[in-house]
Amino acid sequence: QVQLVESGGGLVQPGGSLRLSCSASGFSISPYPMSWFRQTSWLGRDLVAHITPSDSTYYEDSVKGRFTISRDNAKNTVYLQMNNLKPEDTAEYVCRVSRLDDDYWGQGTQVTVSS
Repeated sequence: QVQLVESGGGLVQPGGSLRLSCSASGFSISPYPMSWFRQTSWLGRDLVAHITPSDSTYYEDSVKGRFTISRDNAKNTVYLQMNNLKPEDTAEYVCRVSRLDDDYWGQGTQVTVSS
């Protein structure tokens, strides 16, 4: 049973920082690409950051220099360090694993950036 559980979201002031965690169970994340998406409306989820098994990374332009995706395979966890947060970063952040059989999604964690 593949499961992804996000944590670390919350309310933070502009300029603040959060670190999101995505804890996987039922499988090892080691051979799989992992991603963070964010969803602000029914329009859907947008890719924020992506990391390959070899630690190559991709970032959406608006978060470059502020967000860092990383993985700790020993802990079976993927992280998203979010610095200098802006109100426009407010969204539900969702973790995804791209496996051979399918993509699997977590339930999401809410990030709200407001004073």
